[in-house]
This record gives sequence, C-alpha cells and structure tokens, in this order.
Amino acid sequence: MNLKNLCIITLFSLILITFLPTLTSSQTCQNTCGKLPIKYPFGTGPGCGDPRFQPYVTCTPQQQLTLSTHTGCYTITSIDYNTQVIHISDPTMSTCSCTRPSPGFGLNWDAPFAFHDSMVFALLDCSTTSSPIYKGNNQNNSTFPLCDSQGADICGLLNSCDAISKLSLSISTCCVYTPVDLGPSFEMDLEKLQCASYSAVYGYNGQESNPEGWEYGIALKYKFNYKNDYPDSCASCEKSNGVCGYDCGSDESFTCNCPGGLNTTTDCFFGQPWNFGSRNFPWKIGAFSVFTLTWFIILVFM
Repeated sequence: MNLKNLCIITLFSLILITFLPTLTSSQTCQNTCGKLPIKYPFGTGPGCGDPRFQPYVTCTPQQQLTLSTHTGCYTITSIDYNTQVIHISDPTMSTCSCTRPSPGFGLNWDAPFAFHDSMVFALLDCSTTSSPIYKGNNQNNSTFPLCDSQGADICGLLNSCDAISKLSLSISTCCVYTPVDLGPSFEMDLEKLQCASYSAVYGYNGQESNPEGWEYGIALKYKFNYKNDYPDSCASCEKSNGVCGYDCGSDESFTCNCPGGLNTTTDCFFGQPWNFGSRNFPWKIGAFSVFTLTWFIILVFM
C-alpha cells in the first residue's frame, strides 16, 4: 500500500469517526418527562413542541415537567390531551389536609393558557377591615365581600376541615373567586388582597359535600391555534416515532425530531417498507452508507 492510498483511507476513516456519532446520537426532544407522556404542543426543551409554549412548560434535569409564571414554578401533575387541560400543583396552596401561607398565583398575560371553567378559588383568612374584596355598604355601614354569592357553601365546607378549623377563622373571612374575577391579568396577589392563603379546586370526585375528597390544584386549558386544529405535519411526525419541534432560528419553522437526533421537515419514515413492514430511518441509512463507502474505498485502493 503506497502513501497516497494510505492517506485516502485515513481521510475516509476520519469522516466515519466524525459523522457516525452524529448519526447515532440520542434524540434531542423526548416524548416523556418522568412518567408524563409529552406530545404537541408541549416539549422537553428549546426546539421541542410549539415555540409559544416552550418558555412556560419545560422538563427539568430531574425529569419533572413544570409550568413557569411570574409568580413561581409549578409541577405539572397530569395532562389530558383529549380535553386539552393540564393540572398543576402549587406547594403554597392550602387544602383540606394542611394550611400554608401563600403569595398567590398568576398567569403571564401572554401565556397560551386560560383557567378551566371548572376552577374555583377560595381566598382564606382575608382581613374584613382592610382587604379590597370588602367594601362599605352606604345604607347600613356593614361590610360584605365582593365575591361569588354562591360560594358560601364552599367556604363552609373548607372551614369544616381539621387543618382549617384549627385556625378558628370566621366564614366571613373566606371569599370564593371565580376565574373571571381575577381580571384580564389573571392575577391573584394575596398580599394586595390582604388574604393569608388560598385553596383551589378543579373537581369534586362526586363528593361535593366532602372536602377531603376534592381535587385540589389548578386546571389550565390550552389551544393548538386559533382554530384549535391539530397540525397535520405534527400528526405525521408522531406516527413515525418522531417528536414535533421547531427550528430555533428566526423563522421557528416546523421540524420533526427523530430518534438519533436527526431533524427533518416531514417525518421519520424513509425508503420503502422492509422487514415485516418496518421502515428504514434516515440515520440508519446514513450510518450504513458511511460504512459501505469507507470499506469500498479501502478495498479498491488496497
């Protein structure tokens, strides 16, 4: 073997070493985060899912899916992809089993979420003398809450919980807020409202009179777009075992992230069906091609 042939073999060996790790690297966008399945419009990091959702929903290095707002970072406990609702847990929120002081909860004004229609917020231990949710009645100088008039039952049941009853709070210091009452900024600033804590309920599990069986947490609904149509390109990508994402460049165009780390503009299928109906994937074709070409050159020049 002369020096020229040796140089050519060395060159193609370097090409193989350079490109093969790229072709076999792990998938950038994951389809799970911990035990939660991840589907469009959500993603596990930059370039994954829908770019409108990425600043707010992400997967931590500890494999915990979280929602970030200007009031804090919250664990996403479940996602119902059929009804397009996510449920989050606020560690500062009070429930029937424990009470905690809380700064409140708020959504960013531009976040692609809205409170689910089933949501009920109960503000707890509000000052009847200084809270803005109370105001004077000019006729009899009494105070009354500017809250949902149908919320007295909720407050009464919450006050029956051991954790809350131990505080000996008057039922008049409890105020039931519905999402519309939070205003256009979806802000619940408990310090400003002069309330010590809050409780949030999104379901009753058929136990309307038993607060211990209620579903505590915050339910948020989302839409794919203004028509709420699931993108066809994303459906094709997910059927091919890919994860929907976007180009991190200025245009944020659609990409399908395939196992092996390869991004395509369509899906992860490639070539004709083979081996009992399965299909070759681009990264497997690429790796095989590099191997074949390298050994062909070696055999020709030896």
